[in-house]
Amino acid sequence: MLHEVLHAPEPTGADELELFGRLSGSWRLSWRGLGPDGTWSTAVGELHVGRVLGGRAVQDVWVVPGPGEPGAGVPPRAFHGTTVRFPDPQVPGTWRSTWMDPVNGRVRRFTGRPTGDGGVVLLSDDDRPWLRWRFTDVRADSFTWSAETSRDDGRTWVHDELMTARRVD
Repeated sequence: MLHEVLHAPEPTGADELELFGRLSGSWRLSWRGLGPDGTWSTAVGELHVGRVLGGRAVQDVWVVPGPGEPGAGVPPRAFHGTTVRFPDPQVPGTWRSTWMDPVNGRVRRFTGRPTGDGGVVLLSDDDRPWLRWRFTDVRADSFTWSAETSRDDGRTWVHDELMTARRVD
C-alpha cells in the first residue's frame, strides 16, 4: 500500500514541479569524489526520480556505488539515500529539500532555486560544513550534478563531487 499512497503519476501544480519533475525516471550515474587525502575516486551508480505525496513533491533515490558494484553500501564513500523536494508556498521560486543517507547517518536540509540557465542550485547553510549542490546542463537525457563544501561560511568553496547522469528509461 505504501507505493500507492506515496507515488503520484501526475503533478499537482505542474509548472512549479517541473524544476525537479523533469528529472522523473531512471538514470545511470558516473560519480567522482574527492577524498580526504586529495585524490579523486570514481564509481557508477543509479538514480530514480518520481512525483510523490499527491503530486506535490518530487522524491529521488541515489545509490552510489550501484548494486553489485565494488564498495556498494560501504561508508564513507558509498551513499544510498533519498531526497524529498517541494516548492515552498511561502517563498515563490524557492524549493525546500531534505537529503537523508542512512549509510552514513546524514540528514541535511537545503533551499533550492533555479539558476536562470535551466539549472538549479541548492544551499545547506544551517549546519557545518555548508554544502552547495548544483544541477547543470539539464537536458531530456542527461544532466550534471556537482557538490561543493565551505568550511568558512561561504567565503570559499571546495569542489568535491561530480556526477554525470544519463537517462536509462
